Amino acid sequence: MKRLIECVPNFSEGRDPAKVDALVQVMSSVPGVYVLDREMDADHNRCVITLAGEPDAVAEAAILGAGKAMDLIDMTVHKGAHPRVGATDVVPFIPVEGVTLEDCVALAKRVGNEIWKRYRIPIFFYEAAATRPDRVNLENVRKGQFEGLREELKKNHDRQPDIGEPKLHPTAGVTVVGARKFLVAYNVNLNTSDIDIANKIARAIRFSNGGFRYVKSMGVELKARNLAQVSINLTDYEQTPMHRVYAAVKREAERYGVMPVGSEIVGLVPKKAIEMAADYFLQLENFSPSQVFENKLAAALSGAPLEAREGKLAQLARPFVEAVAEASPTPGGGSASAFAAALAAALGQMVAGLSRKKKSQILHVDKLSEHLETLRKITDELTAAIDRDASSYDTVLAAYKLPQGTPEEKEAREAAIQSATKGASEVPLQVAEKTADLLERLVQLDGISAASMKSDLLVARLMAVAGAKGALANVEINLEGLKDPAYVAQMRSKVDELRKRLG
Repeated sequence: MKRLIECVPNFSEGRDPAKVDALVQVMSSVPGVYVLDREMDADHNRCVITLAGEPDAVAEAAILGAGKAMDLIDMTVHKGAHPRVGATDVVPFIPVEGVTLEDCVALAKRVGNEIWKRYRIPIFFYEAAATRPDRVNLENVRKGQFEGLREELKKNHDRQPDIGEPKLHPTAGVTVVGARKFLVAYNVNLNTSDIDIANKIARAIRFSNGGFRYVKSMGVELKARNLAQVSINLTDYEQTPMHRVYAAVKREAERYGVMPVGSEIVGLVPKKAIEMAADYFLQLENFSPSQVFENKLAAALSGAPLEAREGKLAQLARPFVEAVAEASPTPGGGSASAFAAALAAALGQMVAGLSRKKKSQILHVDKLSEHLETLRKITDELTAAIDRDASSYDTVLAAYKLPQGTPEEKEAREAAIQSATKGASEVPLQVAEKTADLLERLVQLDGISAASMKSDLLVARLMAVAGAKGALANVEINLEGLKDPAYVAQMRSKVDELRKRLG
């Protein structure tokens, strides 16, 4: 299997193309590294370079890039609209194929240590690589920027770097290294130069102020264009997609008598993010990613048989059906229950998506769109639970295989069995809870969906009930093996409440 990662180092240089060329050249000189994109912004005075390739090769390229930035960029004279703490400001690693987020965390730690070792640039770790909860969020690490951090390090022990001396490199500052999921850098420009309006909109939409869960945002002044910008990072574009954020910015802007005059993507964006936006704004009827030419071409070039490329439904379903049919404990009833619930949520998506495109339902478009977004999230969560349920029961089986030759081993084995069985009880309970919420949402859809979708909605409700009741059956069978009366009583109470909700 290929092992591929993405790395998107941000450098504090956006005005001198020759310096950016030099950064690209040194990083692309590493065999096996591909420079996919480069973005420069003079107002931000920042460039974003996108690398991809094998983990070790990309890691070395990022390290060399930090060294070159140290030679080229002097933070003591740097000015720009974007927050920054170093010449190489931030270096995130993102898993793409054959690599986990945990692998990227380990790589980030190695790269951070190596940058310090070679160039004596202190290192902070953020996101999944953070060593402290308050450093998960990049804005906390960058608080005060280069100048403020330089002074704080002289007196505030709490701001000390994770690696290196408690002071900034004289000209290169510090570097923040981390691991994260794919991030979409998305900016919306306003037809005003009033930075206060951009900041108010940013506060309204970002999670830290009660806005969207996966949004970080701030106001930025674009002096060269005499515009204010809402600069946004989407840390999970599937949970909080671009189109929802754009619509919220537009709505907030109207409160101040302004409007968006355009938006931009910095760096690269997953194709799915664009497909989701196209589906939402154009309300394409019966749209499928298979209608995208590049998707179809990629499938054709993959060498898969024609019938597989065409994605026949039976061929899509067969692998899971055969996995359940095997003479092994997992996947079993718990995974099958989660799968049934996920299918119910997917049917709900279909009903909401098609109904909002019907002229007869035009009065319910906004509500149907809200349901569609929520149902997408529920479908993803229930689909993930298929594996989670199987994994939790595999843990139970592993506990039963522990040695029991001595009293100590017997005690450790029993403790492991009890702990694993609790985990195997909680996963299906979560499935049942989520599915009960789903069922209530499907009932709400009944009053606003197209009449032609009634049978699909009925099937969705029946499958949701089956999935939830199947999950509760798995909870109860696991509770029988537990020896913690208080825990069992609490769980049974939750099961009884859910049964009442299901009717």
